[in-house]
Amino acid sequence: MRFLITGGAGFLGSTLANRLVRDGHTVHVLDDLSNGQRAYLDASVGFTQGDVNNVPLLWSLLQDVDCVYHLAARVSVAQSILYPRDYNAVNVGGTVSLMEAVRATGVRRIILASSGAIYGEQENQPVVEADRPQPDSPYAASKRAAELYVQTIGRLSQIETVILRIFNAYGPRQSMPASHSPVVPRFLYQVLTGGSVVIFGDGSQTRDFVYVTDVVNGLVSAAANKNAPGHIINIGSGAEISLNQLVEAIAQVTGKRVTPVYNREKSGGVGRLVADISRARSVLGFEPHVSLIDGLRRLWEEDERFRF
Repeated sequence: MRFLITGGAGFLGSTLANRLVRDGHTVHVLDDLSNGQRAYLDASVGFTQGDVNNVPLLWSLLQDVDCVYHLAARVSVAQSILYPRDYNAVNVGGTVSLMEAVRATGVRRIILASSGAIYGEQENQPVVEADRPQPDSPYAASKRAAELYVQTIGRLSQIETVILRIFNAYGPRQSMPASHSPVVPRFLYQVLTGGSVVIFGDGSQTRDFVYVTDVVNGLVSAAANKNAPGHIINIGSGAEISLNQLVEAIAQVTGKRVTPVYNREKSGGVGRLVADISRARSVLGFEPHVSLIDGLRRLWEEDERFRF
């Protein structure tokens, strides 16, 4: 198959792109390199630096493409609170621009990488796809809006659409900015460098941490599966892990003693969030294979930023 991956030079996109070319597919990546790096990509992956809102550029890249993976997005919850217009422009506007170009060029299928963040606070756990989204940040709201645009334009234009709500993905090459970096690489780096592991709240809040190769397996399955179009599908590990348990797991893997510092004056986000992955199993044949302990060990061993 011939694929275009928007945001394909980032953490998740580059892992997907490299997997697809190893499987014998033709892959081209569009990325503005605001977070990704071209060096992450295999030499056989085509690359264009550009903006997902550039519709004429999208037209040129979408010729003869069978399937699009739409991963281009801004992803920081905290940053989205400060800059909601930017998140709307990229996450919503970029999605609409891409859907217009997909419609004009006759691409058969689009797969949107959405987020488990759209669920917000839910009374029942694990969350299922039928639960009513309750976005609690501009980031989450922008991803929900992107879902609705993909579904609506897809339905009106007979485009096959698959929406994957990806939970807390982690793994090598995950972006780790100075502020608001993702919790797994941040905690691991703090432990390895002897710094304080700062936890917002009391650490009892839970998340679903899913290793990047398991996420990519779900993405790959969504491209060719004849039953996937029209579905919204959770992609997670199905395991509920508290931040306190995450710190304990990092201590176990690294062999280092960890004493967390709790900042109870700052919110730790929703109290609980874990994915029900029954639909992923039944529709995609998805099964997570990498446990948290194994994933942390792989991250430590394979990401050069943690080689001290």
